[in-house]
Amino acid sequence: MQYLDTGFVGILVPLALVAFVLWNIHRAEQAKKSNKEVYIRRIPGLNALDEAIGRATEMGRPILMVPGIGVLNAVSVQAIGVFAHIAKSAAQFGTPIRLTCAAADVYTVAQEVIQDVYREQGALSKFDAETVQFVSDRQFAFAAGVSGMIHREKVAAAFLLGEFYAESLIFAETLNSVGAIQVAGSTQITQTPFFIAACDYVLIGDEFYAASAYLRREPVLVGSLVGQDWGKMLVAGFVIIGSLVNSFQIQGEVSEARQGNAIVPLDAPRKARVTDTAMERLFKPLVTEEMVSQVTREQEPAEPGADAAEGGE
Repeated sequence: MQYLDTGFVGILVPLALVAFVLWNIHRAEQAKKSNKEVYIRRIPGLNALDEAIGRATEMGRPILMVPGIGVLNAVSVQAIGVFAHIAKSAAQFGTPIRLTCAAADVYTVAQEVIQDVYREQGALSKFDAETVQFVSDRQFAFAAGVSGMIHREKVAAAFLLGEFYAESLIFAETLNSVGAIQVAGSTQITQTPFFIAACDYVLIGDEFYAASAYLRREPVLVGSLVGQDWGKMLVAGFVIIGSLVNSFQIQGEVSEARQGNAIVPLDAPRKARVTDTAMERLFKPLVTEEMVSQVTREQEPAEPGADAAEGGE
């Protein structure tokens, strides 16, 4: 019943977001056909991937990739997708990589993905048991194992992408001790400051989720990314306009006010309150008696024999 008042706005916004995504997917497909690209702003951390891979190749030292300590979810899948892009370049140049996992399900998926990358590049012989490793499912045992690997193999570049917790600074400082270039990004906002302080490049906020679209430039990924940004701008516009309208209305006077689910006239105009604003009604739609009676009439079953009577007529 509330949709008969202002509740329809809650449907229009998701529909607008879907429309934005579909339109931008179409734009990205058309741009790809004409050898152009839909604009995505530069992300320094992702631009540094080739620099980090090139440094490891020149030094003849491994590349370390850590997808955090989380289970197999959207975050770890996103990290593995970025690692597949890195592994593709590493396989072309013959640069050894070490992908260390703390969850068995992440290890299984990462092993299959990286092995497929090596197979596509015709370098399957370079994929061995040390390329993708399961270290430990215990947080600090995992941190100790990866730190030992960093010291033993003197990794030249490291990519720390995923869900990190207290072990984030352990990895970052250990990598600093061997002079490795670091690109990091975490969905845990409590760990991002540590990465910013200790790493060379950091993916902040939505940059982490934009990585696949930024690197692969597939129309579906790019269109989804740009469409979501348009949706964010739409919501931000609603917030700004709503704040201005709310501020303007609260300064005026009203001659009618809301009481429960009804709008009643006042004996005399008074200063507007928060409950009298359009924003209040938008988020708390009215359910009036007229709406109730309308829905009730629509749901009332037909009287027995009415259909038969109509057929007889």
